[in-house]
Amino acid sequence: MSKRVKFALITWIGEDVGGLQRAKTGTDKTLVKEVVQTYSKELVITDHKDLDEDYIKGELKKAGGANYDAQTE
Repeated sequence: MSKRVKFALITWIGEDVGGLQRAKTGTDKTLVKEVVQTYSKELVITDHKDLDEDYIKGELKKAGGANYDAQTE
């Protein structure tokens, strides 16, 4: 059973952010990706509800491949 640590790269862009400002985040995200190169899932979140810990854990579990915990859930 795999117990490796999984990381998420989360970009928060609020719902009221305009198109030009959204595009500018791409440049910043590219710089971050040069430093942080190991992550299991990249999430771009605009809705505050998606910052829920259970949602993020679920996305990381899906990104991890085979789920051997499913037999106990």
